[in-house]
Amino acid sequence: MPVTSEQIVEALRPVEDPELHRSIVDLGMVRRAEPVGDGAAAVTIALTVAGCPLRNEIQNRVHGALAPLGITAVDLDFTVMTDQEREDLRIKLQSSGGHAHGHSHGQPQGHAEGRPVPFNQPGSKTRPLLISSGKGGVGKSSVTTNLAVALAARGHSVGVVDADIYGYSIPRMLGADAEPVAIDQMLIPSESWGVKCISIGYFVPEGQAVIWRGPMLHKALEQFLSDVFWDDPDFLLIDMPPGTGDIAISLAQYLPRGEVYVVTTPQEAAQKVARLSAAMAAKVNLEVRGVIENMSWFTGDDGKRYEIFGSGGGAELAAELGVPLLGQIPLVPALREGGDSGKPIAAVEPDSQTGRAFHALAERIAVDLRPKKIFSDALRVL
Repeated sequence: MPVTSEQIVEALRPVEDPELHRSIVDLGMVRRAEPVGDGAAAVTIALTVAGCPLRNEIQNRVHGALAPLGITAVDLDFTVMTDQEREDLRIKLQSSGGHAHGHSHGQPQGHAEGRPVPFNQPGSKTRPLLISSGKGGVGKSSVTTNLAVALAARGHSVGVVDADIYGYSIPRMLGADAEPVAIDQMLIPSESWGVKCISIGYFVPEGQAVIWRGPMLHKALEQFLSDVFWDDPDFLLIDMPPGTGDIAISLAQYLPRGEVYVVTTPQEAAQKVARLSAAMAAKVNLEVRGVIENMSWFTGDDGKRYEIFGSGGGAELAAELGVPLLGQIPLVPALREGGDSGKPIAAVEPDSQTGRAFHALAERIAVDLRPKKIFSDALRVL
């Protein structure tokens, strides 16, 4: 029997848009799908934006989906959605539960107009993880990147917000080179290693410094949380800036369900400063869930461990805060190299000592036991 148009449409239904991760049929992107001869079909796909960077990927998926029907020749044509169609698509995506729960009428609004941050809404499955440190230079961003990759490797849906506005580095460390795509005031985040990410780095010319005051920082973070199509991830990691300034305060307001994880190195000086991040969390009613010790030791060619930055700082801080020391990350050149090249060690060397440490850390964090820790009296009076 000859292939019908209905069969072609059903064969295309499993084909997903590579950015939206939804069926191109369900999204209304298939405009024509009909047989045009023996073993041939004509298909027209409406792309969300002109010059879609993943156009070739869609083409390959369409050809692969139609092959089982015996279709060997596909006359595939691309067109572009109109402004109205993009608006309709945005509303459909936002009302599907993957963007903003309880958002009225699908109209874009700022926080000042009452638009809620989706991760605060009842029924949100997302666990916001705020990766924090009191000072720079402890490897907080590399911990964020590799933890995100390790969580994704476990089958979780994961997003990362690069909230370190002045010192953004997540896109480079993650190797997420593709710029976000805008669909009618909604941003589709860049993605790499199964992790979606957004960063001010995508919107600032290379080499230009970000010189913003508090209100601009506040608005940027609001847009990262509310105007990006995160699609209800299991985890949303926030790469916090060092210190306890405006961004930390804003995120506490936006993400009151956020879990704080403090990154420190073993040395006493870093541990004392990292303690301030925990104190900040206590003041804004965010729960510190654990401590991550980075640069714990270096293993030399002789097989001996060298504690370059001392030892015990992470365990001491965890004990003081009454939370677990969740992981100790060894210092290896491959960790730094992976951050520079966009090939995180948790992705490319998962069986290495450091790779295993990140995957073990992800496993511990993924088990959401939710112990309700009470801060020590000493912490409360800070």
